Amino acid sequence: MDWFLNLSSEAQILVKLGVSALLGLVIGLEREIKRKPVGLKTSLVISIISCLLTVVSIESAYTFTGSDHVNITMDPLRLAAQIVSGIGFIGAGVILRRDNNSISGLTTAAIIWGAAGIGIAVGAGFFIEATAGVILLIISVELIPWLVALIGPKQFRQKEIMLKLMIPNKYDIAIVMKKIKEDNIFVKNIRINDLEDDLHYVQLLVLVDTKRKTTDVYYFVSTFEEISKVEIENL
Repeated sequence: MDWFLNLSSEAQILVKLGVSALLGLVIGLEREIKRKPVGLKTSLVISIISCLLTVVSIESAYTFTGSDHVNITMDPLRLAAQIVSGIGFIGAGVILRRDNNSISGLTTAAIIWGAAGIGIAVGAGFFIEATAGVILLIISVELIPWLVALIGPKQFRQKEIMLKLMIPNKYDIAIVMKKIKEDNIFVKNIRINDLEDDLHYVQLLVLVDTKRKTTDVYYFVSTFEEISKVEIENL
């Protein structure tokens, strides 16, 4: 780190902003590849601006040191501390509640908070720690879930699928449920609505093996003569 300390203060700030942008780029690419609401641009903005605010907070604390008549004391990370709470507004915006009472976007919200933390760490001069944090973050959201799905318990090797079925005869609902369970499809939640023209709308939240394609489930269910219409969604 001697090379960094030998730079001018302006050059050090530029290096910090560059490193925070690079680490934010890594985080953003991970979200962008998965087509998540918060992608590359958002992660870059959060990481860079968090770093900038941290630098400003630190520099301001040592610039305005007071005079002989007025003694000014400032916390070097007072401004940076507000980033953690302020970033919660952005994180809350990506958390969605689906119509089946399931929550999505929690991981993206956590990564937003993490990108801000990486920017703060770089702004405070913790380059190695911030880099290690990004590496561990990517491992946590990419490698570990893959390993758990591969060798973990059965519950971790299942994915959720939403089945929306239109069944004319209400007495056929039990028959459909029996056929579905016989095909190793676990029904997690069921919702039944009576519609006009004696139709019955059945919404099923089911669990299937992660290796099983959603289209295979659709082809299987669409063969039921008791069902007039099928709609499927991979959650």
